[in-house]
Amino acid sequence: MNFHVITIFPNLFDSYLNDSIMKKALDKGSISVQFYNPRDVTKNKHKKVDDIPYGGGPGMVMMAEPIIDLWADITKKTLIEKLPLTKKRKFKTIILSPGGEKFTTEYAKASAKEHTDIIFICGRYEGIDARVAEITGADLVSIGDYVLTGGELAAMVMIDSISRQVDGVLGNKQSLEEDRISSHEMYTRPAELKYKGKKYQVPEVLQSGNHKLIDEWRKHH
Repeated sequence: MNFHVITIFPNLFDSYLNDSIMKKALDKGSISVQFYNPRDVTKNKHKKVDDIPYGGGPGMVMMAEPIIDLWADITKKTLIEKLPLTKKRKFKTIILSPGGEKFTTEYAKASAKEHTDIIFICGRYEGIDARVAEITGADLVSIGDYVLTGGELAAMVMIDSISRQVDGVLGNKQSLEEDRISSHEMYTRPAELKYKGKKYQVPEVLQSGNHKLIDEWRKHH
């Protein structure tokens, strides 16, 4: 799976991608993440990527041309020649938007199954010129009913969730909590924990070795 992120703040992703499972997945080549900065292709001498909104209002809006130029280059493969071409590429474009479709595990699974390349367009300021979505045919996607200062955090969340669905990222497919009976209540050793004179026990059913009873318990906890 190849991820392409159009953002004016690519360095925001450094700490997350340079640790833990994501770093291992990148090192193994299970996924790739490439960044494209609209400031690098804007045609004005001040590298400006935003302008005042038509119709008035506070704040600035990200200009369409730099984003569309980058998107066109990505989809025409002019910027991704070094990436593996083991099968025909199928692109999905996503614009992170608080008013978009709600992101779910099912969306992540479908994205990983049906596409080889996902392009994230991360907005800032008051948003992105609406003609970007019209031209690119992008999905508008939201990770929750709240507003962030930019699309980068939302893109990280989606990259993480979609990557989990890619073979080789987790190593063991059974690690996918969404595909097995799981619980938000988890325990490990010791079986009895003492804190301030009180004892906290691991539920007996989890120590029983009876997997049928354990699965039934996990359905309700």
